[in-house]
Amino acid sequence: MIVLTEQERRLLSLVQPVAEGIGMEIVRLRVQGGRRPHLQIMAERAGGAPTDVEDCARLSRALSPTLDAADPISEAYTLEVSTPGIDRPLTRPGDFARWIGHAVKIELARPIDGRRRFTGVITGEDQDGARIELDDETELVAGIHEMSRASLVLTDELIEAARAAGNLPPQPEDDEESLADFEIDESEDEDEETGDVQ
Repeated sequence: MIVLTEQERRLLSLVQPVAEGIGMEIVRLRVQGGRRPHLQIMAERAGGAPTDVEDCARLSRALSPTLDAADPISEAYTLEVSTPGIDRPLTRPGDFARWIGHAVKIELARPIDGRRRFTGVITGEDQDGARIELDDETELVAGIHEMSRASLVLTDELIEAARAAGNLPPQPEDDEESLADFEIDESEDEDEETGDVQ
């Protein structure tokens, strides 16, 4: 799994068995700094089955005793458990194989020819890593251990796939005015620091 720090590795070793014990899988784990650290855990039902708010609440309740006992973050912190969402992060071997044909954006831990960020379409995944057809029609092959982040790109095709799989939350009435007050926050792409991947 893509993790950025030693602290995140320790946390993952604590929370993963708890999640597996209730039939869930950890998709991503991040500790974000600030005056009050924020522990963000994205999880889904085993095998990618549709996951809802109740599943997240169940996992949060299951994790609390383990985290309280281990005290892995020395100061007070906020725990957030959520689903991966439609434009989900891809963090584990096998994630790319599930989403062949969909657009993805990847950031590598170390640059190739001076470049770290790539966008393209997933064409496969094998023992060499994920295979991505880039916008310039060349192919990128990279393993999870070489990435600092990867996520699906929100497209109409992805929304349709999520709807077909039962992973699309209830939607508001479709009119543009109902969406006019929403803004997209892309700050995470710009602000989140990357580190070594193992």
